[in-house]
Amino acid sequence: MGSRMTGRTVIITGGASGIGLGISKGLAAEGANIVIADLNLEAAESAAGEITKAGGKAIAAQVDVTKRASVAAGIELAVKTFGKLDCYFNNAGFNKPMKFLDVTEENFNAIMNVNALAVFVGTQEAAKQYIRQGTGGKVVNTASIAGRQGFSSFAPYSASKAAVISITQGAARALAEHNITVNAFSPGVVATPLWDKLDKDLEEIGEGDSGFDSMASGILIGRAAQPEDIVPTALFLASSDSDYVTGQTMAIDGGMILV
Repeated sequence: MGSRMTGRTVIITGGASGIGLGISKGLAAEGANIVIADLNLEAAESAAGEITKAGGKAIAAQVDVTKRASVAAGIELAVKTFGKLDCYFNNAGFNKPMKFLDVTEENFNAIMNVNALAVFVGTQEAAKQYIRQGTGGKVVNTASIAGRQGFSSFAPYSASKAAVISITQGAARALAEHNITVNAFSPGVVATPLWDKLDKDLEEIGEGDSGFDSMASGILIGRAAQPEDIVPTALFLASSDSDYVTGQTMAIDGGMILV
């Protein structure tokens, strides 16, 4: 067990699977108190159980990131259990690919709601808690390579992740006076359940050749990421190592997007 996060309480939305689960386990191994905030309570409880069994500290919270009251309740539970909040990961997200000309208002709004508005609300609610505590704190957002360039079969997702980058910058400017840093990381192709579903969805709309394998072939490092590849950067952004970093979006994409 490491100790870089000892005594620090961290909430990770969408923490029960994929990148979120990787971060939850990685930060727990460094001594953090983990709150796995997920819509799927059963999965969150199972993940928290796994961490506890391995000697870490974790609880589950059922949180719907699109509802402010639910987000606030998750933060309240974290503070009640562990005494304070130190870092909030806005990680929950989803994608539903559609051909550009087929995208509906419903599709666009659903994706924007979870991936952009929820990040805004999560940042606000975490910041309010830090201000109440008078301690400062950290917010870390999950962006994407799709926020750096638009993809034809998931334009709304690309728009939502571009919004995450802008929200990160705006929040960093707004909250610096309260000793709150706001950063993001930008994964590329990561082997997670979200990508498995994405591949199926792309096949359904006849875009199967633009999925996981074809995107992974453009990675300079020569392989797709595993959730574990995200953990060191997440740890850096959650720990005191990044106290002088704010408003940044760090790429963890194996060299897919060079800007």
